[in-house]
Amino acid sequence: MRSPGSEKMTPLEKRAGISLASIFALRMLGLFLILPVFAEYAKHIPGGQDLTLVGIALGAYGLTQACLQIAFGMASDRYGRKRVIVFGLVLFSIGSVVAAWAPDIYWTIAGRCIQGAGAISAAVTALAADLTTDAHRTKVMAMIGSSIGLVFAGSLVAAPLLYAAIGMSGIFLLTAVLALAAIAVVLWVVPEPPPLDLHAHLPKVRFAQVLGDAQLLRLNLGILLLHLIQVSMFVVVPAALIQSGSLPLPEHWKVYLPVVLASFILMVPAIIVAEKKARMKQVFLGAIVLLFLSQVGLLLGRRDFLAIVVMLLVFFVAFNILEATLPSLISRIAPPQAKGAALGVYNTSQAFGLFLGGALGGWLAKHIGPQAVFALAIGLSVIWLLVALSMRAPPVIAMREYAIKPHVDLAGLRARLVGLPGVRDAVVEPEKRIAYLKVNLEGWDEGPLRSLLGEAS
Repeated sequence: MRSPGSEKMTPLEKRAGISLASIFALRMLGLFLILPVFAEYAKHIPGGQDLTLVGIALGAYGLTQACLQIAFGMASDRYGRKRVIVFGLVLFSIGSVVAAWAPDIYWTIAGRCIQGAGAISAAVTALAADLTTDAHRTKVMAMIGSSIGLVFAGSLVAAPLLYAAIGMSGIFLLTAVLALAAIAVVLWVVPEPPPLDLHAHLPKVRFAQVLGDAQLLRLNLGILLLHLIQVSMFVVVPAALIQSGSLPLPEHWKVYLPVVLASFILMVPAIIVAEKKARMKQVFLGAIVLLFLSQVGLLLGRRDFLAIVVMLLVFFVAFNILEATLPSLISRIAPPQAKGAALGVYNTSQAFGLFLGGALGGWLAKHIGPQAVFALAIGLSVIWLLVALSMRAPPVIAMREYAIKPHVDLAGLRARLVGLPGVRDAVVEPEKRIAYLKVNLEGWDEGPLRSLLGEAS
C-alpha cells in the first residue's frame, strides 16, 4: 500500500491492468470475431435462416453466463480468483470446439452456451479490484473496457478475412486457442492476489444482503440495460450501414475502427473528471444521456449513412465511460469480504442483458423492423436515467498513514483498526510500526484512531 497522496499507479497496478485487460481481450476476441459474419454463415446451415435463432445464437453465451456468474464470483471469494478464472477458460475452450463441430444452428447454440459457462468476468473484475486502490480502480477498469473496444474494432477488420480463409469452424477453433493463451497469462503474468483470509476478521455478509442492496441494484440494472441495448443494436446496424451507404459487409471496419478509436480519446477527459474531481455521479449520468441521444439519432437517421456514423461515435463514447465506471462503483460499494459475490451478481445482470439483447433484437427486427429496436433502446435509456438519478454518489476514499507509538501492542491491532467507523481496510507493518488505512472521508474522525495508536486525541 502506498503513502497517501500518491498520484501515479504502481508498477503492480499497471501490470495487473495490462495483463487482466489482455485476458478479457483474448476471450472477447473469440466472441466478437463471430458477430460480423455469423448471420451470413447461418444462412447456409440447417435452421440458420430464422433470424430469431440467429439472435439467440449470438446471445446464448450470455444466458449460461447469467446462470453461473454468481457461483463463479462466490467461488473466487472462497477458493481464489486465479483458480476460478482458469477453470472458466477451460470451459470456454470446450464450448468453442463444440461450436466448431456443430452441424446446425441448434448445436451452434449449444456450443455458445458452453462457452458462456466459462463465466470468468466476475472473478477477473474482482481480481482487478483486489490488485488496485480506489484512487486508480476506474483507470484499470477503463483499461479493461478499452481493450474490449479495441478487440471489437479489430474483430470487425479480421473477421471477414478469417472467414474467407478458415471458415466459421476455423474461427471457433481459433477462439479455443485464444482461451488457452489467456490461461498462460493468468498463471504467469497476472500478479498474485492478496491472501484469501485478508478479510477473515470482518463479519460474514449474507448473499441476500448483496442481492438486495439498493445501490448495487441500480448498478446491476444499468449494466443489464447497457448490454441489452448494445447487442440489440448490432442485430440491425450492419444492415442499416449497407442500405444507407451501399457499404458491403467486409468494409464495415472502415466505419467501426475509427469510431471506436475516436471514442477512446473522447472518453479520457470524462474519466479524469470522474476520478480527480470526484464527479463520478455527474459523469455517469451524462453518459446515460449520451446513450439516449445516440439511440434517438439512430432511430431518426437510420437511413442516412453519416448520421449512423456520428451516432455510433456518440454511442461508443457513452458505452466506454459506463463500462469503466460501473464495475468501479460496484467494487467501491460492495463489502470487501463479498466483493466477488457482488461482482457475480453484476456480471449475471450483464450476461442477461447480452442474451436479451440478441433475442429481443432479433425478434423485433423480424416482426416489426429496425425502428422497433431503436425505440426499445430509447425507452430503456430513459428508465435507466430515472433510476440512476436517485443513486448516492460513491464515498470519497483516501489513503492515510499513521505512526504507531512504541507502547501500543500490535497483536490484534489490525482488527481493531478496521472496526473503527469510516475505516474500509488497514495494513499494519510491525517492523516500521506504521499503519496504512483506507478511509471513507465522509464522517471520518481521527480522534478514536489516534487514541488507539497511542497518541493523545
